Amino acid sequence: MLLLSPDPDFDETHNPWQTLGTEVKYHNAWISVREDQVLNPNGGRGIYGVVSMKNKALGIVPVDEDGNTWLVGQYRYPLNEYSWEIPMGGGLLEHDILASAQRELKEETGLTAARWTRIARLHTSNSVTDEEGFVFLAEDLTMGELEPEETEDLRLWKLPLAEAIRMVMDDRITDGVSVAGLLKAEKVLQSRPPAPTNPQRR
Repeated sequence: MLLLSPDPDFDETHNPWQTLGTEVKYHNAWISVREDQVLNPNGGRGIYGVVSMKNKALGIVPVDEDGNTWLVGQYRYPLNEYSWEIPMGGGLLEHDILASAQRELKEETGLTAARWTRIARLHTSNSVTDEEGFVFLAEDLTMGELEPEETEDLRLWKLPLAEAIRMVMDDRITDGVSVAGLLKAEKVLQSRPPAPTNPQRR
């Protein structure tokens, strides 16, 4: 039944799917693919394929005092195209997500940050994977040396945050975590009260 307005008696925790059986079809160090035998919400039998991730997806939007951010460019094998993205990577499920995000920012940009704010929790493609992602706003930045992984061929681009937002709006940035992270970072920064100014001494 389609609900056209909020129903105070609607139970969002109720699962209308029934799992009859499950089998892992493939796994490696990063993902596991399983096939479930299910009854769908209408009672019909079928299968459901689920990709389970062995890491959290972590994105970071670094912003300096001048309103600049950093994008990372790399060729994405599944898409067969180049992609500009916020710094991001994976954090093991059992590890602290902030510590993992701090490591990823350092590896991909050389930056460290004294101020961290979690600005988003998201699911990257919830019809096929259980992957959970988090995005952090990183501020009070210090530049150091990059520490990229050996499988990464990265380009680093420092640009105004406003330009990165324009890239989102005209589809030059298409990665879902990056789109969500940049738009939320912009909103978080806009919602802050202006910093007080010190009156000049006469």
